[in-house]
Amino acid sequence: MTEILAQLAIDFSLLSLFAVGGVITVLPEMHRNVVEVRGWMSGAQFADLFALAQAAPGPNILVVSLIGWNVAGLAGAAVATAAVCAPSCILTFAVSRIWQRFKGARWRKALEDGLVPVTVGLMLAGGYLITLSADHSWMAFAVTAATAALALVSRIHPLWLLAGAGLLGLAGWV
Repeated sequence: MTEILAQLAIDFSLLSLFAVGGVITVLPEMHRNVVEVRGWMSGAQFADLFALAQAAPGPNILVVSLIGWNVAGLAGAAVATAAVCAPSCILTFAVSRIWQRFKGARWRKALEDGLVPVTVGLMLAGGYLITLSADHSWMAFAVTAATAALALVSRIHPLWLLAGAGLLGLAGWV
């Protein structure tokens, strides 16, 4: 058990430092570590935990706590959550003090502008990964694609889209 807790701490501490834009941006690497490298759960279990974390109120980081819980119980949840929070919090505190000194610098603006497409790309990669883990039929892929398209082009609240997809699943169509 101690080995697993240590590995959770190492893995999530490293991910914390690369989570530019939030924990969702490192979802593909988190999936690779937890499912493919460590074999702690299946891709479907990972997708279920992600969906549960997104459905629950609170920050996106809840998925980390759920993964830790699934892997090593309460101790795993505590270790994984602390490991993903502490390094980035310490780094953010240290860098923010320096960052404010260069408020009007052109390189700062360029760096901020350059990180936007990186963050969006990482978020899209996470969405793609969850789709591959959760959807196992052409109908499921179609529902996911239609939901994503409607969310992008309409003003329909995403919860209505999720409810509609849930009803399709309940009816046995997906």
